[in-house]
Amino acid sequence: MKRLLPLCGVSLLAFALGAPHASTAAEPNANARPYATQSNPETLVLDASTADRGFATSTMHIPVRPGPFTFVYPQWIPGYHAPHNPLADVSQIKVSANGETIAWHRDPVDMYAFHVTVPRGVHSLKVQFTVLLNGGTSKRASGNVAVISWTRVLFYQNDVNYHNYYLKASVILPKDWGYSTALTTASHTGQRVDFDEEPLTYVGDSPLFIGHYYKKVLLWQQGDAHMWLDMFADAPQDLDVPPKLLAAYKNVPAQAFALYGSRHWYNYHALLSLSNKISFEGVEHHQSSDNRASADFMTNPTAQLLEGDLVTHEFSHSWNGKYRRPWDLTTDNYQIPQRTDLLWVYEGMNQYLGDLLSFRSGIRKPSQYPQYLAMIYSRMATEPGRDTEPLIDLTTGAPYFYDRARGEYASMRRTAGDFYTEGELLWLDVDTIIREKTHGKKSLDNFLHLYSAPALTGPVTKTYTRAEIEHLLNEVVPYDWHAFFQRHVYEVAKLPPTGELKRAGWRLEYTAKPNPFVKAAEGMFHFDSQWFTYGFNINKMGVLTDVREGSPAWNAGMSPGMKIEAIDGQSFTPKVLNYYMVQAQHHQQPTQFTVSQDGWFHTMPVSYFGGPLYPHLVRIPGTEDLLAKIMAPHTAP
Repeated sequence: MKRLLPLCGVSLLAFALGAPHASTAAEPNANARPYATQSNPETLVLDASTADRGFATSTMHIPVRPGPFTFVYPQWIPGYHAPHNPLADVSQIKVSANGETIAWHRDPVDMYAFHVTVPRGVHSLKVQFTVLLNGGTSKRASGNVAVISWTRVLFYQNDVNYHNYYLKASVILPKDWGYSTALTTASHTGQRVDFDEEPLTYVGDSPLFIGHYYKKVLLWQQGDAHMWLDMFADAPQDLDVPPKLLAAYKNVPAQAFALYGSRHWYNYHALLSLSNKISFEGVEHHQSSDNRASADFMTNPTAQLLEGDLVTHEFSHSWNGKYRRPWDLTTDNYQIPQRTDLLWVYEGMNQYLGDLLSFRSGIRKPSQYPQYLAMIYSRMATEPGRDTEPLIDLTTGAPYFYDRARGEYASMRRTAGDFYTEGELLWLDVDTIIREKTHGKKSLDNFLHLYSAPALTGPVTKTYTRAEIEHLLNEVVPYDWHAFFQRHVYEVAKLPPTGELKRAGWRLEYTAKPNPFVKAAEGMFHFDSQWFTYGFNINKMGVLTDVREGSPAWNAGMSPGMKIEAIDGQSFTPKVLNYYMVQAQHHQQPTQFTVSQDGWFHTMPVSYFGGPLYPHLVRIPGTEDLLAKIMAPHTAP
């Protein structure tokens, strides 16, 4: 990726008439002198009074100097691990100074960069644009709630270090709406809220939630330090959280402090939108988190069963991801590309820790973890893509696997989700190895205490390498950790980490008894999983969404996009499918599937005779139940 050299010797008139553009040159850097200082910050006023209509208007005054000047739209946003910010949602750009319009043009190579020539005597540019909150595939606003990421609604000076570039942000709210953010409020008059000036990196790391219906719940307090759960909903009834569930969320801070032995924030806001229009999402920040869930997330037990790690996962990231961060994922502004190879620690370990906190705090019952583990292990163990792609390929290629790896045959390609799920198995394996070798005297908690030391700081970042991770683990217990990670992360592994199952006193088996997590997922997301039987998944309309390579359905020629119309001559329903699956165990005759594809009908005999199958963990007699110990709360509720 390249940036433009400053334009030289071009008059405004010639520029406006289409004079030749400068050629591209150096890589993005953070060496420019920042014009926006603490005493003279860039100012940003976001008119979000139209957020309920799906757009907002951003007006900035950017400090400049006369001559060529480049401002940029943030591209690589921490937490997304990809060049994520949607340029297509930026519209109606206007640039002016002293009331006069100034021509601008987009860089022909780096399309996140915009060039102007600042007239003599001008020291501040007024830049305005409209941001579309619901463009593309990510919806961020409904009629009653909006999620504002400051990095989506601003431009800033190119090539500056965002730790030294200051921004003073303000927002104009819709009438009768409230707000929450980690930013400090300087003043609040009517619908306008002004925040203190802060370094750009801190503002960009402090999302703003606004809405008509909201509830702020204090989860923890010690002196001047607080943790809040701030919920914004489309309807007031969605804020009526059952007291037992709310009590479980109030257990989360204590469980996290016990897990890490430290705190690296002053006041933390777990921001949560509850809306069926806003896209499901979870994004970590140092003193807050951006959590977006369905309207019934806090009132539907099934939602908590399946997704109860949403808030705990992002909260854990305050330690693992924000305070401790891979060295090559840590950049000095939003234009410098991030390297994502160590996401098997950043996200993989955090997937384990976020789940662990959800069970330890009581959001989900600790006794349910073996069934959850059976579900995720069985899925990772049956992905054909793992026969050729090591986990490191997925983390290194994460910027493309996140947003661009979509469509059919996800199991053959593998996806970004794999280094989360398999990362959980990897770090559970680490945890059980430590416990086994120390006879239960130490655990992954001991590593995390070293990893997140010292015990108390503000929201700062401390980087790490793979070598340091292995060194800290060796401080806890001597072991060939380098070879361990080499085998499971850096080389092709035909199976995910497996030793943790036996070490924890459990073994995997498949039976006709439904797995509660699989069945809950089928009901909530409206699909039918036949992954371990015929070898396909189908949606509620009977359309195949994936087919497992080497399975009976694959061998019969089935492919994603086909629609099951009939089974052995009878119209398809899930009950009919289950009936013929059971019958096939007795007569050992292929099941005849009638499918439609692109206007054509085919009959496909599928040879599967094993009956319904679901993954389960069952106890190994005479062994210690290590999973119960791991998931048990570490402090009194």
